[in-house]
Amino acid sequence: MQRSHIVRPAAMFWGLVVFMPVGVTYLSAILLLLTLMLAGDTRERITRLRANPLWWPVMAYLAWTLLVLAFGRHYPETGSNLFHGVRIGLTILMAMALTREEAIWALRGFLLIAALNILLIVLYYAIGFPIWSPLRAVVMEVGNKSISNALLFSVVASTAAVWGIAQIAAHKPLRAIPAFVLMLGLGLVVALPLTSRTSVLALLLVIPAVCIHQWRNHLKMLVGSLVLGTVVLGAGLYQLPQLQQKVETGVQELEKAEAGAVFKGSWVIRYYMYRDTGLMIADRPLTGWGIGGWTEQWHKRGPELFADSNMPHNDFLWVGSQGGLPALLSLLVIMAGAVWQAWKRPDIAGRYALAATLIALIASSVNSALRDAQIGLALLWISQVYLRLALESKDPAPWRDLWPWPGKPALAAQQA
Repeated sequence: MQRSHIVRPAAMFWGLVVFMPVGVTYLSAILLLLTLMLAGDTRERITRLRANPLWWPVMAYLAWTLLVLAFGRHYPETGSNLFHGVRIGLTILMAMALTREEAIWALRGFLLIAALNILLIVLYYAIGFPIWSPLRAVVMEVGNKSISNALLFSVVASTAAVWGIAQIAAHKPLRAIPAFVLMLGLGLVVALPLTSRTSVLALLLVIPAVCIHQWRNHLKMLVGSLVLGTVVLGAGLYQLPQLQQKVETGVQELEKAEAGAVFKGSWVIRYYMYRDTGLMIADRPLTGWGIGGWTEQWHKRGPELFADSNMPHNDFLWVGSQGGLPALLSLLVIMAGAVWQAWKRPDIAGRYALAATLIALIASSVNSALRDAQIGLALLWISQVYLRLALESKDPAPWRDLWPWPGKPALAAQQA
C-alpha cells in the first residue's frame, strides 16, 4: 500500500465508529491525524486547505482563541476548554484536507454502520435481546450519546429525503418510496426511542430547506412539496405521545422559568443559561472572560441548582462568553458558511451537504454539538465530509463510486 493510501482506511474507520462511545471516536480522530501527517503529500493537502472557502474563517477562529489564551485570564477549566476549542478546528481541517476518494471512504463507513444500526434497532424492538453496553445509545435514550446518534440518524434521514426528492424531480416516484419510508422510519426513531427534540427540530427545518433547494426555480412544485411535506412530517411526529409530552413539558418549563422558578428541567436550564451567558457577552463583548471563563461566571450568575454545568448548551454563546464577539462571529461564519457553500451547489451533492451542515448548525445553536465531544466528534465530522464532497466544484458526480461494486443503484447519481 502506498503511503498516501493509508488515509483511506483511517477515514473510513472514523466513519464506522461515529455511533460508538466517545473514546473510540477520539481514537479514530487521532488515527486519522497521524495518517494525514504520515501520508507524504503534505504540500498538496496544504494547497487543498488554503483553497477551501472555510480556511480563513477557521484560521481566524483558531488565531483569536490563541490570542485570548495568551492575553486573557486563566482558570482551572482553561486547559479542557482550549482543548475542545482546538479540537473543533482540527476536525474541520482534517475533513477539508481529504481527497475526494478519502472522503468517499469516510462516507462509505458512515452509511454502512448507519445501515447496520438501523437493522439493530429493528431487530431489538421486534424480537428483543440483551444489548451490548456501547450500543445502548443506538436503541434507547442514554444521555448525550443518544442525542449524537439521533442527530446522525437525522443526517441519514435527510440524505434519504434528498434522494427521494430527486427521484420525484426525475419523474420516477416509485423509486422515491423506499427513501421516504426510510426517512419516516428514522423520524420515528429519533422521536421515540431516542427522544431527541433537537433531531426532530432539525428534520422539520431541513426537509423544507432541501425542497427549496431542489425546486427554487419551480414555484408551484416548491409550494406543493413544502406544504405536503411539512404537514405530513409535522403532524405525524407531533401525534407521537412521547414527543408531544416532551414539547408540552418544555413549553411549561419555559413559562415557569420566565416567572422566576428554578427546578431541574431541560428547557429551564437553557433559559437561564442563554440569558446569563448573553449577559456575560454583553459585559465583555470584545475579549470575553477568557478561555474557560464561562464556568466561573456561571457559578456567579446562574442558579445554584445548576452549578455543576460546564457548558451553556449553545456553542456560539460558549465561545462568545470566552472570547467575545470575535470568537462568536468566527464560529458562526464557519458553521453558516458551510451551509452557504452547500447551498451554492445546485445539484444533489449540494443538497446532501446542505442537509448535513444545516443539521450541524441547528444542533450547535440549541445544544453543545461542537463543545461536547460525544456529539462533535461524530456530527461535525460527518457534516464536513458531506461538505468536502460538495466542494468538488469541477466534479459533476463527487458521490460516484460510493459503493465499490458495479451496477449498484447509487446515491451518487447526480440530478439537478
